[in-house]
Amino acid sequence: MAQGRGSASGIGVIVGITLLALLLHFEIVHAATYTVGDSGGWAFNVVNWPNGKQFRAGDTLIFKYNPSAHNVVVVDENGYSNCKTPDGAQVHKSGNDQIKLSKGQNYFICNFPGHCESAMKIAVNAV
Repeated sequence: MAQGRGSASGIGVIVGITLLALLLHFEIVHAATYTVGDSGGWAFNVVNWPNGKQFRAGDTLIFKYNPSAHNVVVVDENGYSNCKTPDGAQVHKSGNDQIKLSKGQNYFICNFPGHCESAMKIAVNAV
């Protein structure tokens, strides 16, 4: 009888591990990847690019651009609204940056002089 209970317990553990693996796989499968600006890439007047799209926390934004002409800076709402780079902000410069979205508002600007003011910025809300 004790042997039977041990087997049932082992099956429960296996089922639990399998369900956990499926749940983790489900999260990974549903994370989306977006190229900011679509075929035009990270460029001037990209500010409206997020409109009509639904983003989730964990989705990845890919910023493609010429690194000698642009960059991507992760900013807060104030930095976004005022086109200012806060102290300690993450500055990406590769020309092919991949940034995962956090839950809530995510703000990005180019801080080359005049670029953010020329609508080279996006605000993305991830649910």
